[in-house]
Amino acid sequence: MSRETLLPALAAHVLEHGLADISLRPLAKAAGTSDRMLIYHFGNKDALVAALLEYLAGIYAGALDAAFPDGRATSRRALAETVLAVTGQPAFAPFLRLWWDIVAGCADGHADYLASAGAMVDVLLGWVEAHLPAHDPDPVAGAHAVLAVIEGAMMLRAIGRGDIGEAGLAALES
Repeated sequence: MSRETLLPALAAHVLEHGLADISLRPLAKAAGTSDRMLIYHFGNKDALVAALLEYLAGIYAGALDAAFPDGRATSRRALAETVLAVTGQPAFAPFLRLWWDIVAGCADGHADYLASAGAMVDVLLGWVEAHLPAHDPDPVAGAHAVLAVIEGAMMLRAIGRGDIGEAGLAALES
């Protein structure tokens, strides 16, 4: 077994069970190996979690890429709307639950979660910037604005107030 062969099984386990109370033994069992082998391949639990979150972020970004066959959206609003439509599909629910686990860990002040979440947000900002219209006047500021709208709308949708997120999207310039 290698890191590359372990990560899919570990990802499936985390998507099903979340990060709360994550421990090496259940992860090892899900991957069909021992906790010692996980340490051998990843060094320690924190490095394993970081590698796992990076792997999951790649899967998430790949799924979003599939929604943009031309690579770029026609507007900031269109980008946010498409991302929200894609992430609203049932297949994305495990990813969103995992993200909220990470956010909750950050709110509790867990340094490991803060570092992982920060790295994931940086990746997402880069992804959003790369999918903004080629003519966007300020892609960096645009990526920040679009990501903030997407995250806010997702949170509102998660608490049953998606109507507020939809109204916010409608208020954006096309």
